[in-house]
Amino acid sequence: MPYLIADDLPQAPAGQRFRAALTRPGIMRLPGAHNGMAALQARAAGFEALYLSGAAMTASMGLPDLGIITVDEVAFFIRQIARASGLPLLVDGDTGYGEALNVMHMVRVFEEAGAGAVHLEDQLLPKKCGHLNDKKLASAQDMAAKVAAAARARRDLVIIARTDAAASEGIEGAVARAKLYVEAGADAIFPEALTSVEMFREIRAALPGVKLLANMTEFGRTPALTAQEFEDLGYDMVIWPVSSLRVANKAQEKLYATLARDGATTAMIPQMQTRAELYEVIGLNSFEALDASIAQSVLPTVS
Repeated sequence: MPYLIADDLPQAPAGQRFRAALTRPGIMRLPGAHNGMAALQARAAGFEALYLSGAAMTASMGLPDLGIITVDEVAFFIRQIARASGLPLLVDGDTGYGEALNVMHMVRVFEEAGAGAVHLEDQLLPKKCGHLNDKKLASAQDMAAKVAAAARARRDLVIIARTDAAASEGIEGAVARAKLYVEAGADAIFPEALTSVEMFREIRAALPGVKLLANMTEFGRTPALTAQEFEDLGYDMVIWPVSSLRVANKAQEKLYATLARDGATTAMIPQMQTRAELYEVIGLNSFEALDASIAQSVLPTVS
């Protein structure tokens, strides 16, 4: 039954629930969910928290991941995923959509929309996917000021600082930045685009006691590792940011090619979610039952 109408609708703020999940034993697994349907399917598979990727959001809008979208556009995605699933959600906050005041605005909007956590990155606009080349970095002090602004603005939101410095400043540079960001108020560090298991080990060893997030994106610079392997390396969270969108896009591409070729969808029907399966996932019967249970308004009798 969807959380939207369930009796066990979450009462605690999403930030508190995300923080509580982060303290549980084992690595926190955060699959990407690019819309409300993906969120429902991830929850049905047993996941207890989700990730909203900026790359997945922009791609679903037909745009490149270059920092083009706005805070309000991201809030639209946050609301549908949080409402559909009821799960604590980590959101990609890109560079914070500006400087310190803009970051504070972003934090408040994201919290109100239902986010449980956000990560900020130390790139300059136009930002790029962390696994591409020629990324331009902000100064460590400027990024620390953004982190401090985010920490000041939040009520319960978990603040994660992402650093893309490993590619240009090496592990030492990434670690130095991470330490500064933790001092500024970050709850965790996201070292992006590490290219070897040894780099993951070095970061972990250099930041004892700091919560760490790993990014297991496909077709990137990071070697393919399982959640268990990241846990064995000492990492606390792992995301699969764009996987759901990639699978959905490939399926849609095949559908349109089939329809253009055959003039019918017949060949694709075995690969489709059935009507019954769709209604089960979105809880149509539960909504209908709720609607039927609501008493019709009765106007007062005028004597």
